[in-house]
Amino acid sequence: MMRFSRCDAMGRLRVMATGAAVVATAASMAFGVGVSPAGAASAATPGVTNTTITLGATEPLTGIAANYSDIAPAMDAVFKWANAHGGVNGRKIIFDIKDDQYTPSLTATETHQLVLQDNIFADVGSLGTPTQLAVQGYLNSQKVPQLFVLSGCNCWSNSRYPYTSGWEPPYSVDGKILGSYVAKTFAGEKVGFFTQDDEFGKDFLKGAQMEIKARSIVGSQTYSATTAAFVAGVNTQVAALQKARAQVVMMAAIPPFTGLFLTAAATLGYHPQLIIDSVSSDPIAIGSAAELSTPPPATQAVLNGAITEVYAPPEGETSNPWVIAAKKLLRDYDPSLLASNGLTSDELVGVGVGYTVVEALQAAGRNLTRQGLLNAIASKAKSFANPGYVPYSYSASVHYGYEGEQLERISTSAPAVVVPGGRYMGLEPVGPVYRTSPGPGPVTVYHGHEDPVPAKLAKTA
Repeated sequence: MMRFSRCDAMGRLRVMATGAAVVATAASMAFGVGVSPAGAASAATPGVTNTTITLGATEPLTGIAANYSDIAPAMDAVFKWANAHGGVNGRKIIFDIKDDQYTPSLTATETHQLVLQDNIFADVGSLGTPTQLAVQGYLNSQKVPQLFVLSGCNCWSNSRYPYTSGWEPPYSVDGKILGSYVAKTFAGEKVGFFTQDDEFGKDFLKGAQMEIKARSIVGSQTYSATTAAFVAGVNTQVAALQKARAQVVMMAAIPPFTGLFLTAAATLGYHPQLIIDSVSSDPIAIGSAAELSTPPPATQAVLNGAITEVYAPPEGETSNPWVIAAKKLLRDYDPSLLASNGLTSDELVGVGVGYTVVEALQAAGRNLTRQGLLNAIASKAKSFANPGYVPYSYSASVHYGYEGEQLERISTSAPAVVVPGGRYMGLEPVGPVYRTSPGPGPVTVYHGHEDPVPAKLAKTA
């Protein structure tokens, strides 16, 4: 989601954030219909009162995937913005964030607490494939919406789990778009894979193998996204791909393990062409290998020229209206986050998904129910304004957000990204925006345009 952030974020912990109930301005400035007296909320609608909506999320604020820790605070900044402008249909958002450390068992414990003790209306923007799979069945059994999961698992669009929806492109879409590029650009070269050993990696492989001929594939290595596996390193997997003479390595890995791969490859003198899934598309999240230091780290030679993909403008596109609006919103509603990290792609993800939550709640109307929220997403979300390169795909049967992406090159020649922690390699576009379905079907060029920033967000952030 782009899924991005600073590597020093492990030291930062925000276990709870609440959408501050700021006195509303004139009704004409309200996000929804203003602050006219709310009708009585149904007693059968948990998390909803006459004046508030309680939402929750589990996020890796610490632990192996703490590079994502600034997504939830950025979401909360959007909710504070909405609250400051009248709330959503007269109700203020309270946002309860729990730290699950990217550990499924902890995700389960904290999700039960969100539902049974904190009485949330919906779980929104929670992150992680293994972690959210651990609670998908539970949330659906409790009829609690599990919305806009920050993972591209194909499993989020499943008729068995009608209360679940994803936000990012399905990982098979990632694999198809990158696989199509590899098949055309590196025809005849030997291809290897380095992937996470769960649905993240499996779905990516399914997509890539729809485009790449089996005879081109010479090896496939996996890792487990655990602290123990991180400590052990991935030297064995990288050495196996080198031994197989893979000239192109396609990666579906979270940023810490992408960094480990780069370190191992540099140590072994192995310099394949890297094709990196969007999960690790942000150079800042990858860390030291992408830092423009003097002298450059040995890992930079391995990373330089890697091809990746993004579904929305990265932080380096400083003139993009959505990037400008997000920076302004964070400056006004979470200045400490912006001052500490600068504007990261993780924060852009948080702003994007947070705004989508507000749009969905608004579309569900004043008589807010869980089923009404799901119905609103199914019938109206395709028309939601969003920062992505393609429209949302939501419908009654499709629970994915984006199904298209822009190819980018991570390069020392691209405009550098400058944040308080240093200067990092940037991204430069490679070709047009592509769109495809999660299953069989062609990868095609998308000829539409990015949505404009809604006036209420651009002017009042």
